[in-house]
Amino acid sequence: MASPASSSGEGQKKNMEQITFRFCSECSNMLYPKEDPDTHRLQFACRTCQYSEEATSSCVFRNVLNNAVGETAGVTQDVGSDPTVGLPLCLLCGGVVMCEGRVQSTQVDELSKKEGEQAVVSLPRSNKTCPKCKTEDAVFFQSQQRSAETGMKLFYVCCGCGHIFS
Repeated sequence: MASPASSSGEGQKKNMEQITFRFCSECSNMLYPKEDPDTHRLQFACRTCQYSEEATSSCVFRNVLNNAVGETAGVTQDVGSDPTVGLPLCLLCGGVVMCEGRVQSTQVDELSKKEGEQAVVSLPRSNKTCPKCKTEDAVFFQSQQRSAETGMKLFYVCCGCGHIFS
């Protein structure tokens, strides 16, 4: 049910073994983990035709409680290079503003009440420093995990190198 993952060195974090399903070569039903009573070794056995094979790994189940992919909902480092993320937009017409005089988000409400003045808002972008390349430009988003034990968590994606950090 598991195949061992290669480790590239003792200093690096050990990769988690890939858990895979195994199937019977005789009847194509799923094989289940079972202990051989004579040798006390782990094997995978078919419940239909009594076929069994020795396990190549001792890992048969893993419960990952805190998975970064689940928290980020598959958002990758490519979001930092997305041309539609983080551009300053005019609240009146929705067009991209190309000037340097951006309006702060705290001033948007005041300016949007006044007619004739352009109010500018920026999509989620931050000047948070990347711990990897020290660039001060990052896109951020909220964790997509919805559970009682996790609070609001922001993730940042560096626009320079694509590193995801929190």
